[in-house]
Amino acid sequence: MTPASRRPAPRRPSRTALRRCYRAAVALSLLALAPLTWAHLVSSGHRVVADSSPGWTAGVPRAPVALVLGAAVHGGRPSPMLARRLDIAAELYRAGRVRALLLSGDNGRTGYDEPSVMRDYLIARGVPGRVLVLDYAGFDTWDSCVRARDVFGATRLTVVTQVFHLPRAVALCRTAGLEASGVGDDSSRRWAGTTYAYAVREFGAAAKAFLDAVVLDSEPVFPGPREAGLLEAALRPEG
Repeated sequence: MTPASRRPAPRRPSRTALRRCYRAAVALSLLALAPLTWAHLVSSGHRVVADSSPGWTAGVPRAPVALVLGAAVHGGRPSPMLARRLDIAAELYRAGRVRALLLSGDNGRTGYDEPSVMRDYLIARGVPGRVLVLDYAGFDTWDSCVRARDVFGATRLTVVTQVFHLPRAVALCRTAGLEASGVGDDSSRRWAGTTYAYAVREFGAAAKAFLDAVVLDSEPVFPGPREAGLLEAALRPEG
């Protein structure tokens, strides 16, 4: 008999151990899904998909303000997904569903300025500069919602982003105390691979959102002083 044949057979996990592992896996899965479920439940009934039907803008509740959430810019131009958000916001403005646009994005480092790029894009497409208000410290969605409320004085608004991001964005703004609905671009029609990658990232992003909004009620990076520009733009007469 060779030495190898005398080795004891490896021990198999007991049924009790396997049951514990299974229960732990189920618990972890539920924990991972819970924040995403929270976002979908809180935003349920307050989401509209852009271009879902002819005259889709009529299904968007009227609001004084559209909160357009920033995204990447390159060489002074918005990324394709950000450009689509801006196009949707322009449609809402022209359809009379909103009166002012709050452009909230990242300007946290020298040479990178999402809100200014967003403004320039909209002005080039005929949206009046007087209805555009810039938030340079919208570093994430929670910060954008809280600053819309505390810095710019918004109480009711329409969030504009992509469909994969929309439940989290609307849920965060509503948890911040805003009467918020949202419009999302179904980016999977144009950029399926990128959209699915971002959709997977929503698991982690929703967990952070739940922690910021529900557990910690986190302060934005820059709380900032109160600004009157948004209310003035929303109340300014047309023309």
